[in-house]
Amino acid sequence: MSLILHTPPAGAEGIAEPAAQGHAGNLGLLFATHAHEERTAIIDLHDPAAPRDVSFRELDDLCNAVARGLMRAGLKAGDRIAILSLNRIEFVATVLGSMRAGIIPVPINIKLAADTVDYIVRDAGARLIFAETALRRLCLLDLPVVVYDKTFDAFLNFGDFTAIEPAPDTVAIQPYTSGSTGRPKGVLLTHYGQNWSRLVLAWSRKTTARDVILVAAPLYHKNALNAIKQGLTAGAMLPLLPQFNVERYIEAIGRYRCTVISGVPTMTSMVLARKDLLAKTDVTSVRTVMMGSAPASLQILRDLKQDFPNAEALVVYGVTEGGPVPLGPHPEGRPRPAGSIGVPYRGTEAKLINGPSDNEGELILKNPGILLGYHNMPEETAKRIRDGWYYSGDICRRDADGFYWFVGRTDDMFVCGGENIFPIEVVSLLEKHPAVQQAVVLPFVHELKGQVPYAFVVLRPGQATKEQDLKAYALEHGPVYQHPRRVFFLDSMPLAGTNKIDQAALRQLAAADSSSTPIPKAHHG
Repeated sequence: MSLILHTPPAGAEGIAEPAAQGHAGNLGLLFATHAHEERTAIIDLHDPAAPRDVSFRELDDLCNAVARGLMRAGLKAGDRIAILSLNRIEFVATVLGSMRAGIIPVPINIKLAADTVDYIVRDAGARLIFAETALRRLCLLDLPVVVYDKTFDAFLNFGDFTAIEPAPDTVAIQPYTSGSTGRPKGVLLTHYGQNWSRLVLAWSRKTTARDVILVAAPLYHKNALNAIKQGLTAGAMLPLLPQFNVERYIEAIGRYRCTVISGVPTMTSMVLARKDLLAKTDVTSVRTVMMGSAPASLQILRDLKQDFPNAEALVVYGVTEGGPVPLGPHPEGRPRPAGSIGVPYRGTEAKLINGPSDNEGELILKNPGILLGYHNMPEETAKRIRDGWYYSGDICRRDADGFYWFVGRTDDMFVCGGENIFPIEVVSLLEKHPAVQQAVVLPFVHELKGQVPYAFVVLRPGQATKEQDLKAYALEHGPVYQHPRRVFFLDSMPLAGTNKIDQAALRQLAAADSSSTPIPKAHHG
């Protein structure tokens, strides 16, 4: 395999420290200082047989063509568009180009069931959908669809475009997160706040035009969007995989001499497990490994140091609503302890409340990047945002040096392979099965996924089904990551003294099970 080297201009510097307040300007212009450069901005690896190098100039032209295409299609500032796609250059251009026109992109998790996608599109009030051919099946509404593989080129309208100047409260993007009831919530993020966020990320991570940042997490997720914003802001180069594949991921690290790699701990574990590929790949270029969206074990951090000897491993705390990355390096340069999620950035205020002390409790945040509110959910907005503070629902502790550590959640949400799962979502799905009378779902620790759902089921009288049948049902009718990895059948649910389900008894049942299928150690937190 030939080695491809992309050399940035001599003397390329990083981003100056941003001010504590937000920053005016259109977020779609985040790489404006590099827009006329012929250097490679993104290497689109959607087609492994034909990598596509896109320069900053080409990307700028493509973003303008999207903005002009949207105007020609009759959309106006404040309208929404939905995006259903794997990672590709067209996805990036659609997000940034729509922002330039003041139109709000709604990137949607392609792993969701069609009816959930339909709910999001309806809730957002999207007027147009951008989708790949293979994902058009998720588009249930009778809306016009621009298909990246077919009609995107005809949609584009090349030429100059003057981006709108947003107000401080103008919404830039509307991602969706799961709610405690399983109902997705549209998160309203502003141009002003996300400009602050991208500059903070690029500055604090010392990103320069010399960096090569590998992106493999999905662009509908904050991890990948942050990497794109951080990298393009600094003029870095970004190899963009359509989705995570361990072989292609490791190959790209060596081929493009990546300096920054990122993802969820599940991805990192899969990379570290491929000692055969790592042994024949030069990974000495990697200076930073970032992991977020789930706790990373100390064992992963130790393994990273061994297999990526020149890299600093960073556990990144991020929440879509809260910045989305409110914590980072220590302002005095103190080294971050392994596993810590950092300290508040300049411009972020943080408190720990309702805990045993001022140094442990629920994390609440205030910074320019927190959400404006939840779309069409005033009650949820009032619950989560009070006097300018965002109530994260995450329990953290703070050590004597000011470093924060993630402890857990105030609610039942858990993370499986980087995807948020609420037990009620899986319960609702299983209880739609005609044989199921009652279901309880609990998270259990898993070496690769972080946590996975186990289901405990009481069948309807006279009904019968098997564990594998219920798994198959969940896989067919819901997101893949939500399917229960184990199913236990009971005659009745054990009750605690309060007449609530005795979760401890259910965990003991799982731990004592003698099935040949390995059961990870139960999590009792």
